Amino acid sequence: MSSDTDHPGGAVRVEAEDRTALRILDAALEQFTLLGLRRSSVDDVARRAGVSRVTVFRRFRSKDRLVEATLLRELARFHELLDATVAPLPTLEDRVVEGFVVTLRHARVHPLFGGLLRLEPELVLPHLTVRGSSTLASTVEYLTVRLRRARMAEGRPEEDPRPLAELMVRVAVSFLLDPAGCVAMEDEEQARAFARRYLAPLLKA
Repeated sequence: MSSDTDHPGGAVRVEAEDRTALRILDAALEQFTLLGLRRSSVDDVARRAGVSRVTVFRRFRSKDRLVEATLLRELARFHELLDATVAPLPTLEDRVVEGFVVTLRHARVHPLFGGLLRLEPELVLPHLTVRGSSTLASTVEYLTVRLRRARMAEGRPEEDPRPLAELMVRVAVSFLLDPAGCVAMEDEEQARAFARRYLAPLLKA
């Protein structure tokens, strides 16, 4: 069994062959989805996973690390879904627009993300912002790679897409954390119109 190592942002990366760690993450996802973060303890997750409290701490060190690792794994699963959804679209602009729409929809209906955003936004907020360097970095890296690959495929000028990727991710996060505002975002057509008008043009900036 291999040991866990840290990402630069501080989150624990779980090696694929560490079945105990994966079982703990499965239990954490179920626990946090059913009862939220506030009412869930490391002991609750350990009981649900059928392991000792020490085993959980040995792999994840703290509840915050466990929460972040759980969020990162769900984020990786979402990236796979997003790839499959936007890949057939003909242009980079189309993929950016639909990717924004799919991101908002998925986060709001996802049993864990959606529930935490609705019921415990003050607890999930740090994991997406001030303590969320790993989750933010993971999403920015994901989008940077896709933007760079698409630019090359379409013969666009070679520019570093990372600043644009981070801007787009931060815009999406802000709408998830605080959907009420002067920009109408009540349904997918409004989200699509916003992305078409304000995000797609950034690709040409």
